[in-house]
Amino acid sequence: MKALGIIFSNIHERDIPELTKVRTLASVPFGGRYRLIDFVLSNMVNSGITNIGIIAKYNYQSLMDHVQSGKSWGLARKNGGLTILPPFNDATGGGVFNNRFEAIKSVSSFIRHNEADYVVMADCDIVCNIDLAPVLKAHEKNNADITLVYRKKKVDASDTYRLVLDTDENGKVTKAKMNDGTAGEKKVYTDFMIISQRKLMYIIENSDKWGIKSFSRDILSNIKEYNIYGYEQDGYYAAINSLTDYYKHSMDLLDPDVVRELFYKGGAEIYTKVRDSAPAKFTDTALVRDSMIADGCLIEGEVENSIIFRGCHIAKGAKVTNSIVMQDARIDSGSTLNCVIMDKAAHVLDGRLLSGHPTHPYYIEKESVI
Repeated sequence: MKALGIIFSNIHERDIPELTKVRTLASVPFGGRYRLIDFVLSNMVNSGITNIGIIAKYNYQSLMDHVQSGKSWGLARKNGGLTILPPFNDATGGGVFNNRFEAIKSVSSFIRHNEADYVVMADCDIVCNIDLAPVLKAHEKNNADITLVYRKKKVDASDTYRLVLDTDENGKVTKAKMNDGTAGEKKVYTDFMIISQRKLMYIIENSDKWGIKSFSRDILSNIKEYNIYGYEQDGYYAAINSLTDYYKHSMDLLDPDVVRELFYKGGAEIYTKVRDSAPAKFTDTALVRDSMIADGCLIEGEVENSIIFRGCHIAKGAKVTNSIVMQDARIDSGSTLNCVIMDKAAHVLDGRLLSGHPTHPYYIEKESVI
């Protein structure tokens, strides 16, 4: 059974405009040394999918710098491997695609010329460690047109942006629609989808005639036309749909149980681009508690309950609590940060006091000086 992976690098970018202003969602830093795309890429590779296309759109230079040839994921190979797909839509005269279905149509030739039985599609806003091999087996066993991976979770009345499913006792989807504004535990679609290559190409080739413009509205909600099944995903799962979500789920990584579940579940690791940096250095004035410190850092001040990315400098007399400090950032002496998300290469000068709240973290833009 051969599967082709398709990753949407930019879907949901509008949910986190602060972090995606200068980068695509796929390359948003996470967990000290990772990018969001590392999770879906690793999930596919660990599941035996070694032919993967990443659909790009805007601000994808950092994404290309990060994934390069795909060597860090074992994807630098003669046959298959990793392909960055350009953001142009033949259906609109070569313009940039507007939605998920247009994006798939724009890469239909890539899908057609791969000898895959199935296509696994995923977004980059989901942080989890999932083995897709059993999902592919269930898809084949059920003779399904489409299999949607879902997660049982409690949703608020305001969570109207996620597709929720109803399934029968055999797992067949009986209803798929956007959440109607009611709260409670629901089966929430995780944006991992499996579809047969032939079925996908048949839909694409007839989409203009049938008026298909949206995956969720015209395909996934059309349970009479398509044989759709659900597959429940267990274990740690995080959806990054806002800056608050990003902060909350980053802080989850300070729990050792979450780290073990997410990064080493069943021996399936999460891979990222390797950097040959020196170990972090802690001086005799440093005080660090319950924090994650990446390599290449110089810590002279106090760090508590925080995530510090590679190459950061926390000066003597500085105090960082409940914060996320991204790569190559500097915090000078006498400054105090609490509930702050500090983007890459930002610089906080002497004596600053910056504070947010877990439900509304204070954000410092990339390369800015405060």
